[in-house]
Amino acid sequence: MQRDEIKKSLIVSCQPVPGGPTDTAEFVTGFARAAVDAGATALRIESTAYVQAVRPAVSVPIIGIVKRDLDDSPVRITPFVADAEALMDAGADVVAFDATDRVRPAPIGALVTAVKARGKLTMADCSSLEDARSALAAGVDFVGTTLSGYVGGPEPVDPDIALITAMRALTPYVIAEGRIRTPEQAAGAARAGAFAVVVGSAITRTEHVTSWFRDAVTLAYEADSPQTALAIDIGGTKTMAALVTGSEVLDEITVPTAREAGPDAWLAAIADSVRPWVGRYSRVGIAATGIIEDGFWSALNPATLGIPDQYPLVDKATAVFGTPTLAINDAQAAAWGEYRFGAGDGGDLVFLTISTGIGGGIIVNGRPLGGLAGHFGLIRGPSSGQSPLEDQTSGRWIAAEAAKAGYQATAAEVFGHADRGEAWAAALVSQSAFRAATLCRDIQMMLDPKHIVIGGGIGLAAGYLDRMRDCLAGVDSRLTPVLLPAKLGSRAGIIGVASLAAQHG
Repeated sequence: MQRDEIKKSLIVSCQPVPGGPTDTAEFVTGFARAAVDAGATALRIESTAYVQAVRPAVSVPIIGIVKRDLDDSPVRITPFVADAEALMDAGADVVAFDATDRVRPAPIGALVTAVKARGKLTMADCSSLEDARSALAAGVDFVGTTLSGYVGGPEPVDPDIALITAMRALTPYVIAEGRIRTPEQAAGAARAGAFAVVVGSAITRTEHVTSWFRDAVTLAYEADSPQTALAIDIGGTKTMAALVTGSEVLDEITVPTAREAGPDAWLAAIADSVRPWVGRYSRVGIAATGIIEDGFWSALNPATLGIPDQYPLVDKATAVFGTPTLAINDAQAAAWGEYRFGAGDGGDLVFLTISTGIGGGIIVNGRPLGGLAGHFGLIRGPSSGQSPLEDQTSGRWIAAEAAKAGYQATAAEVFGHADRGEAWAAALVSQSAFRAATLCRDIQMMLDPKHIVIGGGIGLAAGYLDRMRDCLAGVDSRLTPVLLPAKLGSRAGIIGVASLAAQHG
């Protein structure tokens, strides 16, 4: 086989769900033949047995892999030289293997040497540009994006187009693979410079594709007959609780957040306040400042609200309320609320709340991104690493700067002074708006959302959004973000988290 045989083409990965109903040689061979009949120019096949079964049935090149779960190494894809040799004996034209920088049974160089000794080609499954660089130095023929997003942390939703582009600067032989689920994503990978594009689950894993469609259909039906959820928004000064069905807030209360009492006391106080609502909701959703991962809550900026690190919020709330509970960052919840019921209209969306601090949320392909995604207020680039952006832009900053200038005024009062034409106040508001607008331009360059929705007490203050738009005047229209005011106001978070909680249940 020559490398150019698969240039500018589609490769189909025929790997059924392990142990699933299609995990047999007959099904894999059928998948392979169907893919080739439809125009696939190569196949990716797992296990020597399946390579051996498929080889007589097709004439196109086969990329072979072996997957193993090892006790002493996280490397799963073709970890041993013996695996590579067995794949070639079975009929593989290309041997693919894990090329990540992790503890491994066999060096990459040993795998390359063994495969090239048999006149076959090699493919390095990489997680990063550094992996690709090392693999190329070892003499591999192709580098793939296969393991991007799979070596730690939450699994991303979309293919790593940026990594394709970066690898293409090292070599023309880049194979795009991983989370390519739609024709549009496959085309995007090709446009990014991929030598060839691999699609797997979207074609040959019926279980995965079915789950994607099931989730979409379930969401649509739930929109028609939504469940009622208890939605809780824990803020630095107050906590809002509400009964929410769809986008309708049926009832709500607000209680002070006793900052020094701690989260156990906050949950107890909320539970006591909503006791008359018991029986009226089937799910609980909590939106809170800070970061929430795997149900554990931590502060990113303790000045906003001090939280014990890794506080088990979901488990604690489930015990307190006796109901299944979902928890997510408050701005991420608000982003979902605006996407589903507010300013969003179905496209990718970024939500930016500018208030006491700055938070945000990102919706991509109809899904909210969790973890650190959207914590725009904590970026430090504009200050050369000296302080978070929110410390130079938010309402807290506006009030502090006013005090430095000799004016004891809240951020809202500074806006009033600006409206009355007082130059010192107008300068502070304009400076904040300029920084927020610059952030939005950077977001547009990084994520290219259809809309950026602006919320929060500062973001929705009279004239602030207009000032942001003025700061973007003259920017090329393709690079200019479309800024929209949030429609749900202070209720975006509770509406969003109620919707997510209903789906979660």
